[in-house]
Amino acid sequence: MTDQADRDVTQAEAEAAVRTLIRWAGDDPDREGVLDTPGRVARSYRELFAGYDTCPRTYLERTFEEVGGYDEMVVLKDIRFVSFCEHHMLPVVGKAHVGYLPTNRVVGISKLARVVHGFARRLQIQEKMTSEIAMAIHDVLKPAGVGVVIEAEHSCMTLRGVNTAGSSLTTSHLIGAMRDDPRTREEFLRLARG
Repeated sequence: MTDQADRDVTQAEAEAAVRTLIRWAGDDPDREGVLDTPGRVARSYRELFAGYDTCPRTYLERTFEEVGGYDEMVVLKDIRFVSFCEHHMLPVVGKAHVGYLPTNRVVGISKLARVVHGFARRLQIQEKMTSEIAMAIHDVLKPAGVGVVIEAEHSCMTLRGVNTAGSSLTTSHLIGAMRDDPRTREEFLRLARG
């Protein structure tokens, strides 16, 4: 996590870099249609990389202990996200399925989505992001088990390179009972796929 004050690149420098890329691509950065593009790109990158300004684990700190004896699996499916491949800086668009087996407390479901977005809004590889989400939930909530499955399309593969439009990558990270208990693992994977 990097605070804005810690960054040594200014908005003006970021915009100058975009102007350079426009020129490098073969266009005129002073042309009317792209004149304001450097500012737009820099502002959009600030939003798209907002994960560097947050600590996703903090979203999990406020929990609820009054759960009426509930001790079954909690699964939030189809959390849509946009990330960026750290190798090509192209979009990775997908959905995450997150589950955990609570012990004595639960977290608000919107917090699970915030954790996914906090890690997604950074330069990433999908395998690392999957693990980071699972470990954050495991470390903060201390549940009996955690499962994360991510399915995503990588633009670095679908728009360029091997040009395999429509292909997607699936990754998973299972901890505790989600990994070690075959029935629990099967239940989570069935719920995540269903």
